[in-house]
Amino acid sequence: MSNYLAIATVTASLQRTLQAALQVDVDGARVTTLQPNSLGGGTPETGVNIYLYHAAPNPAWRNSDLRTRFADGKFAKRPQAALDLYYLISCYGNEVELEPQRLLGSVVRTLHARPVLTREAIYDTIADSTFAFLTNSNLAEQVETVKFMPVSLGVEELSNIWSVFFQTPHALSIAYQASTILIESDDIPQRALPVRDRSAFTGTPFRSAPVVDKVFSQEGILAPIVAHSTLIIRGSRLKHEQTRVKIGGIELTPSEISDSALCLPLASIPPASLRAGVQSLQVIHRLKDTNNHRGVESNVTALVLRPSIVEIAIANLEGEESEPRSAQVTLNIDLTVSPQQRVTLLLNEASSTTPAAYLFDATARSQETSSLVFNLYDVKPGEYLVRVQIDGAESLLEVDLDPQSPTFERYIGPTLTIP
Repeated sequence: MSNYLAIATVTASLQRTLQAALQVDVDGARVTTLQPNSLGGGTPETGVNIYLYHAAPNPAWRNSDLRTRFADGKFAKRPQAALDLYYLISCYGNEVELEPQRLLGSVVRTLHARPVLTREAIYDTIADSTFAFLTNSNLAEQVETVKFMPVSLGVEELSNIWSVFFQTPHALSIAYQASTILIESDDIPQRALPVRDRSAFTGTPFRSAPVVDKVFSQEGILAPIVAHSTLIIRGSRLKHEQTRVKIGGIELTPSEISDSALCLPLASIPPASLRAGVQSLQVIHRLKDTNNHRGVESNVTALVLRPSIVEIAIANLEGEESEPRSAQVTLNIDLTVSPQQRVTLLLNEASSTTPAAYLFDATARSQETSSLVFNLYDVKPGEYLVRVQIDGAESLLEVDLDPQSPTFERYIGPTLTIP
């Protein structure tokens, strides 16, 4: 999602987009972002002025932010505001040479041909030295892309805008809507520790040919599935001369095959092919005539692959005595993470009468990696249990199984100490 710089970033990106087109179509034309009543204070004689005259909640996203707090007032998730922006684009110039009309034509053509504000355009705007104040903008990372659409304004509406808002003579204008901008709060939500134990239950099977009824870890039907797990695939009519299991985009031959069960070690899959989160699994019976047939495919079954934390490092620690700390934490995990996956660091204070809890999103990534970086802020000193969540799949916590230990059957790791 985007931070507080999102609105200004949209305006600046629109200005750069129009400037690139107008300076080719009309010699000497410039694009400004002034109030229309500032004609004598900087608006060029020939050019276009962009003015944000209205911002309104987006009706489609209005209910997506419901219940941001728990009953005790703590944040359940980061509050998010969805806005539509309304711009008045005015054209100025030599009326004898019809410059305002030529400029209007260039604006309409440009925004009709390129109505979507691309991530590349946003990155170019942020990198422009003219907009150094937008360096920390993260508009390019929001889920929803920003689109420009013309707004139909009648003569009376235009008259009211110019006479009431600006109290200045009318100029040739057109209105555009930019939708949608998602502005997320910097407030830190809390997340409780997971349930350590639960009772077993039996799911209801479904049928197909060949049939996959269930997929679970060899360690148990409720055991979490991690990168080194061995999968047990239960079903019927699974055995064939050429039985394959498709997972992570590749096909593998199971290590053990019977009509009702298959055994597949995940360690046999290249690490770069596996992603944390929901993975699809399918059993395929390949036919000898592979040129004309894809083979017989089973139903697709989903499984959740959990990441594991391999190493934790802390750097750039700031703060003294009882002050909240800021730091940079790097996690190395056993799975590859793509730039599109959402990664969150979850911290829970290990021992306290009122334990603190924090959630932090990972910094942006431009390529696939297993090393994740998080910028922590406003964290009180202490020892924390660490989890990482990737597309909803959480890493596991270590439980003390020593009956003689004072922390028997409690979570003991992995931990991060913030001095």
